Amino acid sequence: MASINTSSTIVPRQFLAAFILTTCCFSLWGFANDYTNPLVKVYEQVFIIPTAQAAWLQFAFYFGYFCMALPAAFFIRRFSYKGAILVGLALYAIGALLAIPASLAISFPIFVLGSYIIPCGLAFLETACNPYILAMGPRETATQRLNLAQAFNPIGSLTGMAIATFILAPQLEINKFTEDLGKNDPSATKFIFTPDSDLPEGARIEGENVILSEDVIVPLYKEIPIFSKELPGVLSSATSDALKGINATQPEEFKRLQAADLANVRTPYLVIAIIVILFFLLFAFSKMPTFKNTEKEAPFLEITLRIFRRGHFAGGVVAQAFYVGAQIMCWTYIIHYGMEEVGLSLAVAQNWNIASMILFLSSRFVCTWLLRIINPGKLLMIFALGGLGFVCGAILIPGYPGLICLVCVSGCMSLMFPTIYGIALDGMEEEEAKLGSAFLIMAIVGGAVGAKIQGNLITSQGVPVSFTLVAICFMVIAGYGYLSFNQFHPNPHFDRGKKS
Repeated sequence: MASINTSSTIVPRQFLAAFILTTCCFSLWGFANDYTNPLVKVYEQVFIIPTAQAAWLQFAFYFGYFCMALPAAFFIRRFSYKGAILVGLALYAIGALLAIPASLAISFPIFVLGSYIIPCGLAFLETACNPYILAMGPRETATQRLNLAQAFNPIGSLTGMAIATFILAPQLEINKFTEDLGKNDPSATKFIFTPDSDLPEGARIEGENVILSEDVIVPLYKEIPIFSKELPGVLSSATSDALKGINATQPEEFKRLQAADLANVRTPYLVIAIIVILFFLLFAFSKMPTFKNTEKEAPFLEITLRIFRRGHFAGGVVAQAFYVGAQIMCWTYIIHYGMEEVGLSLAVAQNWNIASMILFLSSRFVCTWLLRIINPGKLLMIFALGGLGFVCGAILIPGYPGLICLVCVSGCMSLMFPTIYGIALDGMEEEEAKLGSAFLIMAIVGGAVGAKIQGNLITSQGVPVSFTLVAICFMVIAGYGYLSFNQFHPNPHFDRGKKS
């Protein structure tokens, strides 16, 4: 490994404009990722569906990465980085614009379709932008250049979280209804049915349930709970029951409520679609550098077999899938944890998610320094075990202590994605690394699978138990870290304490 030439320019002047334009894409996909997370809970309430069904939103989102990462790699090999970025931006805009028909039709499936198309575009963007940034300058400063570009990704992430927290959540009619219900306001509690309630026409009592229609069944409450004295989960469940009551007794009013909330959800999508279209035009009419491979490229199958024979790469793909799964599960369902286990509103629960992101970013600087003195595999194992410990705290300790533990998990996760990425691609030729990067991006499908399975567990077993999945993920990552410094890279080549 060659030592870094500190005299080399990180971004040469001739690539500066292209670098700035490409770096903006890192913020664009950060926004999409973290604006989507809180919407699982929003759609769960607006469409009155269980968490298991609402989780299809996250499944579709991260499955899009899986479907398009390899096609993006082929596209880049056949055409250019610029072409792939244009395709990515176009798909991003189309997916975001689907929020218009989805909100007008009050259709959850159309929102899910949009949530699938957006990451199809993001897969093109991420597959193209990362190696494109690496190519914009001297090889010895490539890592610094990529780290600089990646520093702008959290700007988009925090923007998405902030809009969901400070703009979207306060405007939601359902949040206001939940607040009224929590205060035992008669205007809200009248939609919870007791033996003394006047049932709507056609409804009947069967055992401990009220049959509102063939498809709508709600519990029969013995009395209206005093929500301030009940466990947090009681209000969350009662909100769902009351919304079903509104839909059964005042369907037009419920449709108005749905339309209003989905219009609020739609607005940020429209704004980001306009921004993405503007960037599409900037890229289309800007002269961007081209980096052609003058050597004949080996066949796809040959390269694939070659890279997967390397244990550190194959293990890295598996570890990356489990890491992304852990990250998405933590950042999506911390909102459920805050609302159902602590009794927070959507906006306040999302504030804790923002705190997670801030800790995530802060920890990244600490980890960057630690990587100078500690083997990356060993550090990966240590942080994975730390994440495991905090997740166990969230499972076993209810209330605010468990929520704090979930926030602390993000401090442990900040190291993982780039470290796994670096270990997996270590020692590869440029041609191998391009395809290897595509497979590592495909591993983002772990977020789709993890979020869906956890959504099912929340519906059947409750929120704390569902985080057992995250604990399993950190066990796998810790194992990969252990193998990295004991089997894959035990040599001085990967020893940060020695100069090469």
